[in-house]
Amino acid sequence: MRRANNYNRLSRWYDALAGGSERQAAEQGWRQLDLRPGERVLELGPGTGHGLAAAAQAVGPAGRVAGLDLAEGMLQVARARLRAIGLAQRVALHHGDAMRLPYPAGAFDAVSMTFTLEVFDAPDLAQVLGECHRVLRPGGRLGVVAMARQEPPGLPVRLYLWAHARWPALIDCRPIAVRESVEAAHFDIVAAARLSVWGLPVDAVTATKR
Repeated sequence: MRRANNYNRLSRWYDALAGGSERQAAEQGWRQLDLRPGERVLELGPGTGHGLAAAAQAVGPAGRVAGLDLAEGMLQVARARLRAIGLAQRVALHHGDAMRLPYPAGAFDAVSMTFTLEVFDAPDLAQVLGECHRVLRPGGRLGVVAMARQEPPGLPVRLYLWAHARWPALIDCRPIAVRESVEAAHFDIVAAARLSVWGLPVDAVTATKR
């Protein structure tokens, strides 16, 4: 609940605070996911809705897009953005937790998470990725863009981890083993790119459900 409250407070200013710095990595993730007309797509943690808009345009009127976020404030901003560009009818927004997805098994052709997976505590990563696996059809695609663990960590990472330890409620993300976590959840990686955001390593990983 604390995490949701933080993002509710940030929702109006999120694009100004982080939108620009994250945009290049997010766009790389969507390119790798390679959405097609008519597909069914789920975005977890869609934030202010830029990714939802891109997905709705990619799948076209025959496709279906869903977005699920724990923060109602983010959903409100996303809803307003989709209405403004005429795509609200193509996207279903839901308030909920990625650890317990309210969708049936095999409901989607693709699932995307951008700067979302690393918000969860380490013991919960397998649960979130397991839910992604469950709601994907056989052979469906998973796209993850997340802050990546680096060994040894460079100075920007060390500074970030210091800030995360000092103010965990505000700086709630932390580097994770992106590729290893995805593979452990019974996915096969088909594309991966190492990127950098403010000097912090970020992995854009695309994988298929085994």
